[in-house]
Amino acid sequence: MRRSAAETREHVLTVAHDLFYWHGVRAVGIDRVAREAAVAPTTLYRLFASKDDLVAAYVEHNGHGYQQWFTEATRADGRHPRERILALFDSLISQVQPDQCRGCPFLMTLAEFPDGELPAHRNAVAVKRWVRDRFRELTDALAAASPIADPSALADQLTVTLEGVYAAVQAHRADWPARQARAMAELLLDAHRA
Repeated sequence: MRRSAAETREHVLTVAHDLFYWHGVRAVGIDRVAREAAVAPTTLYRLFASKDDLVAAYVEHNGHGYQQWFTEATRADGRHPRERILALFDSLISQVQPDQCRGCPFLMTLAEFPDGELPAHRNAVAVKRWVRDRFRELTDALAAASPIADPSALADQLTVTLEGVYAAVQAHRADWPARQARAMAELLLDAHRA
């Protein structure tokens, strides 16, 4: 089957995602990615100059998907900002089921690549900043709709609550961390009412 360079790149990223996410980035060699993607190593190196480039692209690719999920769950479609925030936590319950989640790929990348100069590390940090910024936009919208004491603090607390789910889900292998986070989000929203 002949693919364009763009299609081949997307295919390799899909295969790399499955391998890196479920087995760990450092545990999976570039030859295994090429073999499982059914591409020659030279083809892979034409698409990605090094494993570091492939890992950075993997993180960026995951980031786009995660941002799409977050944006869709919280879209401005006439719902009150509080409902939009809670909808994210509702959506999280199905996202973290054991057959599709072993934790946060960005946190895992940060653990495997602690050097802040590496592109994979920078890409993972960028996703985390994006999430915090989106929560701040949501809490600012909430403050405009119904006064709250401190939108910035609420955004930080919601961010940490979300992150806690990803930290706990691997150990507990169930949806209760997400259900607890949903309840905590409600408590935080109530506590911040002015």
